[in-house]
Amino acid sequence: MKQSLKVTFKRFDTSLPVPEYKTKGAAAFDLYAREETVIKASSIGYIPLNIALQLPEDHWALVSARSSLHKRGLMLANGIGVGDYDYRGPNDEYKAAVFNFTGEDVVIERAERVVQMIILKRPVVELSENDSFEDADRGGFGTTGRK
Repeated sequence: MKQSLKVTFKRFDTSLPVPEYKTKGAAAFDLYAREETVIKASSIGYIPLNIALQLPEDHWALVSARSSLHKRGLMLANGIGVGDYDYRGPNDEYKAAVFNFTGEDVVIERAERVVQMIILKRPVVELSENDSFEDADRGGFGTTGRK
């Protein structure tokens, strides 16, 4: 039996659906636009996602684009979104920062699914600085497979 992680959330507009996994094998659950949002051509806009979270300690939220977002002419402006454990106030609504890479305004409709979220455990990393490494260089960033 799979063990589930309990996460407390708040919807700002309770008439919109509760976030859910759309298939049995889905890795992430979808989030909905709380209101119609116009993203101006070649600009960044912010889509309110109708959710605030109280994550369990040592957890964080990863927000990524749904695979169809690019078909709308949008991409997440920051690549992914990171929701820290301490972003947990009653008005800390998650938002998607999106970049419109087209020459036309893009309208996101209220209740449209725009991003997906995964809740992950946060390991505490202890960094150890060293001036030299024993392993050989691989050739630099972006060189895998080059001869």
